[in-house]
Amino acid sequence: MATTADRTAGRAAALHDLLPPVTRRRTRIGLVAGGLGTYWPQFPGLLPQLKKSAAYVAERFRGMDAEVTDAGFVSDAQEGARAAEQLRKADCDLIVLFLTTYLTSSMVLPIAQRTHTPVLVIDLQPSEKMDHASFDTGAWLAYCGQCPVPEVGNVFRRAGIPFRSVSGWLRQESAWRRIEQWIRAAHIRAALRHARHGLMGHVYPGMLDVQTDPTLLSTTFGSHVEVLEFDDLRHRLERVTEQETRERMALARQVFTLDDSVVEEDFAWGATVSVALDRLVADFQLDSLAYYHRGLDGELHERLGAGMILGASLLTARGVPAAGEYELRTSVAQLASQSVGAGGSFTEIQALNFEDGVVEMGHDGPAHLAVSARDPLLRGLGVYHGKRGWGVSVEFDVQHGPVTLLGLGQDADGSLSFVTSEGTVVPGPLLEIGNTTSRVDFGRDPGEWVDAWSATGVGHHWSLAVGHHAADFRAAASLLGIDHRNV
Repeated sequence: MATTADRTAGRAAALHDLLPPVTRRRTRIGLVAGGLGTYWPQFPGLLPQLKKSAAYVAERFRGMDAEVTDAGFVSDAQEGARAAEQLRKADCDLIVLFLTTYLTSSMVLPIAQRTHTPVLVIDLQPSEKMDHASFDTGAWLAYCGQCPVPEVGNVFRRAGIPFRSVSGWLRQESAWRRIEQWIRAAHIRAALRHARHGLMGHVYPGMLDVQTDPTLLSTTFGSHVEVLEFDDLRHRLERVTEQETRERMALARQVFTLDDSVVEEDFAWGATVSVALDRLVADFQLDSLAYYHRGLDGELHERLGAGMILGASLLTARGVPAAGEYELRTSVAQLASQSVGAGGSFTEIQALNFEDGVVEMGHDGPAHLAVSARDPLLRGLGVYHGKRGWGVSVEFDVQHGPVTLLGLGQDADGSLSFVTSEGTVVPGPLLEIGNTTSRVDFGRDPGEWVDAWSATGVGHHWSLAVGHHAADFRAAASLLGIDHRNV
C-alpha cells in the first residue's frame, strides 16, 4: 500500500513533468585550500597528503548542486592574493577556505577582503584521531588545520568580516551536513542577490505592514524590483488565442481536480489570464510576482485581478512564487523557501484551536502546489473575501509533518530580518472555502505562540515551507547580513 510520502513524491514528480521549473543562474561556490609553504621542504610527504585531502573536498563540492570555482592550493600570501583575484572575477555566492594545516592569516584575509563575498572556513583533519605512537611532526601537521582557526577568526573580527567555520574530519558526515547547510544558505543568497521581483498594481488599502520600499531589496540583497501595471498584463492578455486558452484549461485539468462549483466561463478566463501571466514573467524575466488591484464594478482590471489565482499558482509551482495583496516581502520569503527545495506557500493565521493546541493557517489566492497533501482542488467562488471579484480559487490541505514558517520582518530603522518558526502540521477538520489550509502544532499554547510570533516584527503574511529549515534560514541570514529571529 502506498504511503502518504509515496503519494506526495509521486505527485511532486507528476507536477515536475507537467510544470517544468524555470531555469536560473546556478549558485556559485568558490573553493581554495591552503597551508604554510615553509613546511614543504621540511616534511616532503606533507604537501602530497594535504593535496589529496583537498582533492577529496573539491570532489564533494562538485557533487553538490552548484557551480564550483576551485582556486587550487595556496602556500603563501602572494598565492593567496592571486586566488583572491580569481575568485573575485568568478562572482561567487559563497567562498570556502579549506585550512589543511597551519597557515598564517595573511594568506587568507585578502580572499575575504577583495572578493566582497561571505566566507566559510572549514578544517577537516584526515581521520578521527592521530596515531600518537607512530606519528612524527610531519604526520601531526596534517591534523593541525584547527590550529589557525582562532587566528583567522580574530583577524576577521578585527577586519569587520563575519566569521563562520565548520571543524571536523575529512569523511565525517555530520560535518558535511553542517557544510551542506551553508551551501543551502548560499542558494538562498544567490536567488535573492540576482532576483527580479515583479510588483504589479498597488498596495491593499490600509495594510500598513505590507508596504515595502523597493529600494530596500536592492540595497539589502542586490535584488531588482520591476514595477508593473495591470495594463502590462492586459496588453498580453489581448494576444492570447482561443487555442492557447483551451490548452491551458487542459493542463489545469491534469493538475487540479475541478469542483462542481467551477463555472466554465470563469475557468476559461483564469486560463487566459494564466497564459498572459506566463508571457509577462518571460518578457520581464521575473523571479517572483506580488500583485493587487481593487477595481470597481467588474471593469477589466478588476477582472484581471480576480483571474490571477490559477495562473499565479501554476507559476509558483514552476518556481516563480506569486503573492496577492501586493505582498512583496512574502514573495521574497517564498523564493527563499523554494531555493532550499521546501516549497513556500502564501500563508496567514486563520484561527486558533485551544482544544487541540493548534494554529490554523491558510490563505486564499495563489498557493504552492508542492506542499499539498492531496490533488489540489479548483473551487468556484461567488466572492473573494475582502476583495472585489469572483472566479476560481485553489484549495488544498498542507501535507502532514514538519513545516517552517519564514517571514521578512522590518524594524524602525528599516532593516529587514528573517523570522522563522518550526512546527508540525497535524490532521483535523479544515475549512472548505477555496483556501490552502493547515493545522500547525508549535508545541506550546497557540495564544502564547501568536504573541511571541507577532513581537518579532513579521507582517501578517509569510511563507509556509515543508520540512524543518530554520537552521538553513539562520545561515542564509548570516550570508545576507541581516538578523534572524526564531520563535
